[in-house]
This record gives sequence, C-alpha cells and structure tokens, in this order.
Amino acid sequence: MKSAPVQRLNWYQPTFSWLIALSVAGSMCQRAQAQSAKPVRDDRQIWNEVQFTVPLNKKVDFVLSGTLRIGRNMTRPVDERIGMAFAFKAGKYLTLTQGYTYLRTQPTRGKNLSEDRLHFASTFKVPLGEFTLTDRNWFERRYRHAQGVSTRYRNRLQIEHPFKLGDTQLNWFIADEVFYDWSVNEWVRNRFTIGVSRKFNKHVTGDLYYLRQNDGHSSPGDIHVIGTTLRFRG
Repeated sequence: MKSAPVQRLNWYQPTFSWLIALSVAGSMCQRAQAQSAKPVRDDRQIWNEVQFTVPLNKKVDFVLSGTLRIGRNMTRPVDERIGMAFAFKAGKYLTLTQGYTYLRTQPTRGKNLSEDRLHFASTFKVPLGEFTLTDRNWFERRYRHAQGVSTRYRNRLQIEHPFKLGDTQLNWFIADEVFYDWSVNEWVRNRFTIGVSRKFNKHVTGDLYYLRQNDGHSSPGDIHVIGTTLRFRG
C-alpha cells in the first residue's frame, strides 16, 4: 500500500524533467534571438576599388569603376558595386561629374540590400605651393529597393603633398568627408582618411590608405578600413 505514491512520483518525474528542459531551452533561444537582433555597431573591413578612365576628348572623360568590400571582421564580402560616370573639365581647377552606380550589400547576416544610385559632383583642385587642396561636393539620389528613396550630400576636403621614399616618388594625403542625409535631416556620417599614392607610370596610379568611419545611423556604422584604389588611364 505504501508503494503506490512512490510509483506515481516516479511516473511524473520524467515529464517534469522534460518540461524544465524545454523551458530552459526556450529561454536560451529567446536570449539568443534578442542578442542577434541587436544592431552591429563596429566592423573591420578591406575596401578594394578599380577605376578605368578613357578620355573622350580634351575636356570629357568616361570612367568605369568596380568595388569589392570585405567585412564582418574581414571574413566575407559585404558590398559589391559597379559604376560609370562622365567627368567634364569645366575650367583649370573645376571638374563636374555625373554618374550612376549599382550596388548590393550584405552588411550583417541575413540582411541583403540593393540600390541604384545617381550622383552629381563638383570638384575643385587647387595647388597651394607644394601642396594640393581638393574640395569635392557630391550629391546623390539613392533608390534603395527595401528602404525607399533618399537624397544625400557629401563634402570631402583633402590635402596632399609629394615626398620621396628612397628613389620612389610618393604623395601622402589626408582627407575628411561628412555626409548629410535629408531622409533624417541630420549629418549622419564622418570619414577620416590617411594614405599614400604612387604613380607607377602615366597610365597607372595606386592608393593605399586607412579610413575610419563614424556613423550612428547605419549598422555597422563605426568601421576601421584598410583600402586600395587602382586607377588606369587610357
């Protein structure tokens, strides 16, 4: 007679154990989902860009460009883009540019975006003794397929100076670029760049640089970048 309660307890013990295990597993899944939903703030990336410039006449160039960016702490592609533009020499120091870029991005896991982008830029390049000062004003219309249309203004101020490393002629440059986005009516991004440029011959120029981006609206927004740019001119 005394064994009956013990048998009932043994019967329900596995059920209670499974319920506890399921409850713990569900709690862990909810925590994991909550953590994965948090926006990614920081990243380390490698940016690679190639540009081909074909002079159409003395005042107009056609430019074709391609870009690949490796992110998620330099482990996989996160940004691929191809673009074309026409650059018009409007004077000794002024160049006007109109162009189009198509891009696809995968900034975080499970997030895939695409965009068509139109831009217009005016670039002033002025020699100041042995220095060269460049001020670029860039307006872009962004047709974001998942987020709608937006307009953005970018201003980049750059200064460069030639120097020699042994027998090699190089240019160092420092630049800072700020972004204003009319979709949020705020200055949303700043990019600081420092690097060196080398002209291998009259057709090929290469840049190697470090870039630091700060952005409180994008995910990831704060990025450390090691970048290269190769420019080919026909």
